[in-house]
Amino acid sequence: MKNIKKKMNFFKIKKPNKNKKGPKLFSQITTVVFFIALMILLTSVIYSNKGIKNISISQLATLVAEHHIKEINVELDDLSIIKNDGTKLKSKKEKDGTLTESLRNLGVPPQSIVASNIKQKKPSSFWYYFGKFLPFLFPFLLLGVIIFLFSKQAKGGGAMQAFSFGNSRAKFIDPKDKKNRVTFKDVAGAKEAKSELMEIVDFLKSPQKYLNIGAEIPKGLLMMGQPGTGKTLLARAIAGEAEVPFFSVSGSEFVEMFVGVGASRVRDLFTQAKKMSPSIIFIDEIDAIGRTRGGGVGGGNDEREQTLNQILTEMDGFEKNQKVIVVAATNRPEVLDPALLRPGRFDRRVVIDLPDRSDREKILEIHGSKKPYEKDIDLKVIAERTPGFSGADLQSLMNEAAILAAKENRKKLKQNDLIVSIEKVMLGPERKSHIPSEEEKIKTAYHEVGHALVASLTEYADPVHKVSIIPRGRTGGYTMNLPFDDKRMKTKKDFLSEISVLLGGYITEKMVFDDITTGPSNDLMVASDLARRMVTVYGMSDKVGTVCYDGRGSGISQVGADHGSVASVSEKTHLLIDAEVKKIIDGQYKEAQGLLKKHEKALHGISKSLLKEETLERAEFEKLLKKYKIRVKEKGDVKKRFVINKGKK
Repeated sequence: MKNIKKKMNFFKIKKPNKNKKGPKLFSQITTVVFFIALMILLTSVIYSNKGIKNISISQLATLVAEHHIKEINVELDDLSIIKNDGTKLKSKKEKDGTLTESLRNLGVPPQSIVASNIKQKKPSSFWYYFGKFLPFLFPFLLLGVIIFLFSKQAKGGGAMQAFSFGNSRAKFIDPKDKKNRVTFKDVAGAKEAKSELMEIVDFLKSPQKYLNIGAEIPKGLLMMGQPGTGKTLLARAIAGEAEVPFFSVSGSEFVEMFVGVGASRVRDLFTQAKKMSPSIIFIDEIDAIGRTRGGGVGGGNDEREQTLNQILTEMDGFEKNQKVIVVAATNRPEVLDPALLRPGRFDRRVVIDLPDRSDREKILEIHGSKKPYEKDIDLKVIAERTPGFSGADLQSLMNEAAILAAKENRKKLKQNDLIVSIEKVMLGPERKSHIPSEEEKIKTAYHEVGHALVASLTEYADPVHKVSIIPRGRTGGYTMNLPFDDKRMKTKKDFLSEISVLLGGYITEKMVFDDITTGPSNDLMVASDLARRMVTVYGMSDKVGTVCYDGRGSGISQVGADHGSVASVSEKTHLLIDAEVKKIIDGQYKEAQGLLKKHEKALHGISKSLLKEETLERAEFEKLLKKYKIRVKEKGDVKKRFVINKGKK
């Protein structure tokens, strides 16, 4: 344990200093002071002798003979002369012989030489020569200072780190760092995933009991799930629970323009992790380097392939006592190389689903724990209104609600802040600058009521929670349909009802205005795609049958291929698929059109109410349905749908 602590201290990355600006500022001030001092010294050397007259040795001899000299200072070959009146002169003596000998040779009497008070000065070797050569050295010194400052600044941006390309860029989280520590208590929901991960935590805490019984270390753990479901948070929670070192790196950080750099970084990362074992290496977005090899791009020297090969080698090279676990996360497991997924590499695969209603409520509680609430806050209602929201969506929702309250100078969040934030996260902010014309508002109102009315009249459609003609994001209005309970699977009847609802707006525009706007374009796109998936993926067409014709299920792996397109099929089958898609759309069109014509009075009445109010909540909308004698959907209706067909012999 002591050896591990020593290793921890050796590899420990220092926490960022809160007073980081202090040393940086001190360094800058020191550099400026040094530069100023250098300038002053140069100026003093250059200008110290400025204005002093330079005389020849013969002129000096004349002045000495005439007793005009008070003092002569000799410093090597340089002569500093002071006259009786205080005037300063300078001269040069002959290199051979002394100044006295030179003056005697020029005929100066000995008594005059003695009266001139000649002093021999021994120069300090460094400062003398420094002063002599400083005018010549100054340009080079100035250039050196500029290069030093530039390189220091460039180093922070990575420009001077050419020789550290091969080093790992992983972020390190110390298990003793309580501020950054995350545990399973900080992760709401994902019960099945957490129970699976607890085995990994137990192994990291007590590896010996597993090794004693002959159990091998799970070398890799692959977490799969939609974006924002908490894969990275769960990886940090594993390290936090086990209290082991945690190395975090993104898959894209291994990829550089130079082949071999990624592989070098992988080696460096695994070397550090092994020295600090037991530890966790977390590779986020592993699909950036772990895609299926042999796609025909880059060949065997492709940088991504080199990096992937090194990861595979490192994972295979683990020994039983190394206690290093690789955790990877991806939302695209279908593109990963089979070598990564085989037993012995990523032994465990954990699927992280979107949170259900109770999990969403817990997630909202965690993200709202530090936010002040009013008494009217009911997170259960918000959880019911957010099916399909990920943990990241819910965090964004709570943040948007807090921003809204702060804008209005309130110190606590209200229930309405959260409700408005749901729509903002789903559709975008209100377009207050865009004021639609009266004609646009009328057409939008009828369009949205068409959706809402078909949803209320169709048995398997989700009930309407809200209808609005207030522009948000890219939409001119919206109808919010939410199920009573979260759905893990959908039936053919569910899909058909959804297509009918999507076509409701288009049919209403054509029926009421005898014209079509661009508003239903997205509805038609979604309806067509849904019908095509029913035929090609879900086997919900009797004529096409149970064969999957979608590119994602064909086993074809082509670089640049559209995974959502239909796989290679015969022209006859292609025509059959198109015919079946059109049959589904036409059938639901007729059904929705019949419902709207039958309840045309309700269509006009509810549209007028929506024009007046601009927004109809669920309670208000259901009152209008009862007014026109349309049955309101209840939660118990879902149970009545499912009847087991035992068949007849």
